[in-house]
Amino acid sequence: MENKRVAIIGAGISGLLACKYTLEKGFIPIVFEASNEIGGVWTQTIESTRLQSPKRTFEFTDFPWPSSVRGRYPHNTDVLKYIEAYAQHFELLPYIQLNTKVIGIDYVGVSDEEMDSWNFWSGNGKPFGSKGKWHILVQHAEDFTTQDYEVEFLILCVGRYSGLPNIPEFPIGEGPDVFSGTVIHSMEYSAMDNESARELIKGKRIAVIGSQKSAIDIAAECAAANGPGNPCTLVQRTIAWALPNGCFWWGINLGFLYGSRFSELLVHKPGQNIIYSALATVLSPLRWGFSKFVESYLRWNLPLKKYNMVPKQSFLQDMSSCKAFLLPDNFYGKVEEGSIILKQTQCFSFCKQGLIIDGEVDEPIKADLVIFATGYKGQEKLKNMFASKSFQNYIMGSPKSIVPLYRHIIHPRIPQLAIIGYSGSITNLHTSEMRCQWLAHFLDQSFKLPSIKEMEKEIEMWEIYMKKYAGKEYKRACIAALHIWYNDQLCKDIRCNNRRKKSFYDEWFQPYVQSDYVGLSPN
Repeated sequence: MENKRVAIIGAGISGLLACKYTLEKGFIPIVFEASNEIGGVWTQTIESTRLQSPKRTFEFTDFPWPSSVRGRYPHNTDVLKYIEAYAQHFELLPYIQLNTKVIGIDYVGVSDEEMDSWNFWSGNGKPFGSKGKWHILVQHAEDFTTQDYEVEFLILCVGRYSGLPNIPEFPIGEGPDVFSGTVIHSMEYSAMDNESARELIKGKRIAVIGSQKSAIDIAAECAAANGPGNPCTLVQRTIAWALPNGCFWWGINLGFLYGSRFSELLVHKPGQNIIYSALATVLSPLRWGFSKFVESYLRWNLPLKKYNMVPKQSFLQDMSSCKAFLLPDNFYGKVEEGSIILKQTQCFSFCKQGLIIDGEVDEPIKADLVIFATGYKGQEKLKNMFASKSFQNYIMGSPKSIVPLYRHIIHPRIPQLAIIGYSGSITNLHTSEMRCQWLAHFLDQSFKLPSIKEMEKEIEMWEIYMKKYAGKEYKRACIAALHIWYNDQLCKDIRCNNRRKKSFYDEWFQPYVQSDYVGLSPN
């Protein structure tokens, strides 16, 4: 194995985990990171950002949080320090090249015709089954020189939430070009240091466009800076279920409803047998009841109806598409005092003074600054990395599909390459660590992959599941409502026990957490 070179692109959480677990298997990885520090998205967050999930669910399996970090949802500075401490503890820093941007990747040594003839991934279903190699062209930020690397295996850990911002297109004369103020994307705002960000928003009339976590957080930050005197207008197209702080709802822990093995019995699962399918059908009223139970608590706890913020879709649908998120502290308090103005619309345009909502040209929303918190083109960013047109088409899939990955890691038709971090979950750290453990065992040849047709059939089953439960948002690859079932498949591939709890009650009714998956290895 010592002559097998493994390259990792990205030194965020997924990249560090991939580095750590490949090292444990005897490989010598090389990690390319475009920025000047490790940590990925946690190096570029707005000042108020905290963890979205409780601290105990966002923890490396073999590296606990320091006792000095208190509170259920640590601040972003504590999260970044924790990530940096992890890299130092496992001595990962010598393998990371900072300020090194990957500007192209190309698979050479095997023709497209030969790859099309394969029945198995890389020819035989093994990590190094083909004579092909990956060429990686990087640019060093210090002197802008380029360098070419050749490796036998490549792991992409570039993430979905960075790099290529998604900004809506507008007809001529209705876009940002007619606006007299400033227009930026949340990516630019998050990249600012805290002092520059405060200076940017101070004393300004601000409109934030978006429905997800970044939009809500930025609006709350603008409201805190300017108060009712210069209220922030939050313009949303789709309202998502947003969760208040706290773990007990009507006296029940949310983890019991959506984080236990029993809760997953209520959902039709990809690749399930007839017994599981029958149970999910029979228990469908309970599945509906769980969703309504959560919705009733949120309606009671938050003034959703008062401000026309009741989502049209079910809570289960938002969970299945990874859209539910945690509200900032006192969000509706800021709405009540007039620091945040909520607007819901399917159509808006720009004018010189600001925004026109639903064609109301006589009553524009006046603004000095408009911030698009409208997400990223993650799939397109991934596609643009490849030199091969065939691989670009494979990554994009169909217009109505997700990035088609077996086990949400391997593309069946792109050899000697893995992608970590393109499918959401309840906690992305845990999911990335599970995937990196699985990948390390695969690289160590503990198991081989099934045929290309079998892998594509598995991908199709996951897509059917997501279409069924996530509705129109199924393109957001998400395993949040089935993370135990998903982990079961990874454990079975590795040939380790997928039932990780000590008792029958714990196995079926206690939420699964990272500590249940420490040190996965074949029985």
